[in-house]
Amino acid sequence: MKHIFLNLKRFDIPRELGGVNSIAPMARWGSYIVEHTQEELMAYDGDDVEFAMYFPEAHLIPAVEALCEGSPIQIGCQSVYRDDTAVGGGFGAFTTSRTANAARALGCTATIIGHCEERRDKAGVLAEAGVTDKAAVNRLMNKEIQAAVRAGLKVLYCIGESSEEQPRWPEVLKEQLETGLAGVDKSLVTIAYEPIWAIGPGKIPPDKEYISMIGSFVKEAADGMDVVYGGGLKTDNAKMLASIPVMDGGLIALTRFSGEIGYYPEEYLEIIRTYMGK
Repeated sequence: MKHIFLNLKRFDIPRELGGVNSIAPMARWGSYIVEHTQEELMAYDGDDVEFAMYFPEAHLIPAVEALCEGSPIQIGCQSVYRDDTAVGGGFGAFTTSRTANAARALGCTATIIGHCEERRDKAGVLAEAGVTDKAAVNRLMNKEIQAAVRAGLKVLYCIGESSEEQPRWPEVLKEQLETGLAGVDKSLVTIAYEPIWAIGPGKIPPDKEYISMIGSFVKEAADGMDVVYGGGLKTDNAKMLASIPVMDGGLIALTRFSGEIGYYPEEYLEIIRTYMGK
C-alpha cells in the first residue's frame, strides 16, 4: 500500500499576519480543504493508497464535520501529549496539552509525531533545563507514540538527521528507530524519513540513489515497516519518488514554492495524480 500524507503546519495564518493562507477564512479553512479534495480522492482504491491530513488543532472539528460518507481522508492532529486520561485514573488535568484521547474525541484517527520541528522544539526546552542527553528527545517521542497507539490512532513517526549528524546518519536513524519504537505496536505506525540537512531554501535535496539507500536501511532496521519520504513530496519529484520500490509514499506540505507560496488543494491533487500516475 502507498501512503500520501499532508502536514498543514500553521498554513492557516493569513498573509497579512505573516502566514501563507489565502484560500479560505480561518473558520472555513479546515472544511474547505476537505471539501475541495475528498471527492477526487475517492477515485483511488483504498486498498492501494491511504490519505491522511494533519491539521492544526483549531481546524480538526470543521475538518471532521466536512467528511462525506465514505471519505478516504483520515483527519489527523499534529502530535499528542505523552500522558493521557484513563478510566479510574487521570480525568483530564492536562492544561495546554492535547492528549491522544482528546484527539480521538475530536474525531481524529491519525497523528504525526517526531516531525523535525517538534524535535527541535523539545531539544530546545531540554537544553534550557540543562539536559545534554540527545536520546532524551527520542524517549519523549516513544511516550507520545505509545499514548497515540493506546488511543487507537495511526502514527506517522518522523526520523531524520541534521547537517551536523549526517556523517553518522546510520547511528542517528537507528537510535531514533530503536528508542522511539521501543515497546510499540508497530502495526499502527508508518515511518517518514526527513533529510533535515536538505530542507530549506537553497539546499540541495537528496537524489534517487540516496533516498533508495536510506529507505533500504530504514526498512531493515525497522523490520520491514512502511517508510515514506518526508522531505517534501512535490510535483517535480513525484515521478522520481514513485519509481523507488523501497519507498511507500510521501509527505506533502507546501504545494507552491514561488510567487504566492502556500498550500493549494488543486495543486495537492495534482501532486497525487503525478505520483500515482493517474
